[in-house]
Amino acid sequence: MKHHNRILVIDDEDINIDIIELLFHDDEHIQIDGVTSGIQAIEKAKENQYDSILLDVIMPEIDGLEVLKELRQIDGYKTTPILMITSDTDKKHEALSLGATDFIPKPFDMQELKLRLFNYLDYNRVLQLTQKDNLYLEDELANKIMELEEALDIARDSQYEIAYRLAKASEFRDIETGMHLQRMSLYSKELARLLGFSEENQEIILKASPLHDVGKIGIRDAILLKPAKFTPQEFEEMKTHSIIGGNILEGNDNFDILKYGRIIALQHHERVDGNGYPFGKKGDEIHPFARIVAIADVFDALTSPRVYKKAFTIEQSIKILKEGRSSHFDSQYLDVFLDNLDIFLDIKNKNSDTTEEY
Repeated sequence: MKHHNRILVIDDEDINIDIIELLFHDDEHIQIDGVTSGIQAIEKAKENQYDSILLDVIMPEIDGLEVLKELRQIDGYKTTPILMITSDTDKKHEALSLGATDFIPKPFDMQELKLRLFNYLDYNRVLQLTQKDNLYLEDELANKIMELEEALDIARDSQYEIAYRLAKASEFRDIETGMHLQRMSLYSKELARLLGFSEENQEIILKASPLHDVGKIGIRDAILLKPAKFTPQEFEEMKTHSIIGGNILEGNDNFDILKYGRIIALQHHERVDGNGYPFGKKGDEIHPFARIVAIADVFDALTSPRVYKKAFTIEQSIKILKEGRSSHFDSQYLDVFLDNLDIFLDIKNKNSDTTEEY
């Protein structure tokens, strides 16, 4: 049986619904349902389970932001991709804070809209599998106590596979290489070991840290792949990848790797002086895993070439890291990192961009 994705399009203008239906008319795997009011949309969502929703902000009766809040309260729609479409960019941050997965400005690029929808449908399918795993484990715990250990072993393997695939999928839209994910996860595990973290936590950060930038799947290519410095407005949009990553990984607290992957995705751009994003957390308010990943991620970014820059030398990179001591980075964590620099350079050399991936 072929899988069918159901998409709900909510727009007060029939022509916009017709355009989107036409965009997918030759794809037998996509079913489009269109409504022209928020009240109709809420009823439709209660009666059916949609895989993704396109929602206009300006709507009759109740506006799109109110519809968004109502949709997030309906069972089965907590993590469903909801893409807001509007020409009013002032509503962008409010929409994201209310749980919007992404924001597409009008007039929209049809090909970009189609590609983004396909990406979110794929992610939604993975998250649904994760939620089904959660339900499966709960049933096993209640009904098959003797098989609990085996079920948990299966779940651990599943969550690692899901986490790895999510990280790999996000990598395809980024300019960074897969070896970046491998290096920074190994840096993170080693720094956790040197700081005295348990072996269990070392393993969690190894497998959860590659999810740090999974939210970049929701950033426009024009920004994500830009080979130059961002404008202030572009940087603000780029910063939303932390929230998007948190939304993608939300609702998986029964799986340690996905749970802590979400924390890392949300907090790895926070700064200990409180000047980071998205929440302005500072000091110990930032999770230790995120403080570790911040150092590992920046070190690898500095010492690796990108389309917009050459790799900095080790000396230049260390100077920049030191300048961020007690402002960007946790001073204790950074000191341990720098005191054991040879270990991290060895990891770097063994996992260069010419090394075959594991």
